[in-house]
Amino acid sequence: VQLQASGGGLVQPGGSLRLSCAASGFTLEYYTVGWFRQAPGKEREAVSCIDVRTTSTKYVASVKGRFTMTRDNDENTVYLEMNSLKPEDSAVYSCATGHFSLASSIECSLSEDEYSYWGQGTLVTVSS
Repeated sequence: VQLQASGGGLVQPGGSLRLSCAASGFTLEYYTVGWFRQAPGKEREAVSCIDVRTTSTKYVASVKGRFTMTRDNDENTVYLEMNSLKPEDSAVYSCATGHFSLASSIECSLSEDEYSYWGQGTLVTVSS
């Protein structure tokens, strides 16, 4: 059972990156999933999350309109498309799974208390 974030790197301000959160050993579509980030010297903060079934999403105010979270159930992967990147977006980005449901929809939460299984992160650096 593994959850692995990838796709980070160095990008100039205004650039774009797409992060992937791939699951192995379990089916990601039955879980709420959150993306979180932690910059050096700062606390971890929620970036976005996606519901089970409805694929509705939530975003922290600082990334709304710039970041988009999606699911690809065939790939057992969740993505975070990041556009118009700013230096303050630099951080280690991690994904985590929250609540499980086989049939009913579950609304996701931006509270990290709702997430119990965390994958390793990927570093995003926005700099000229």
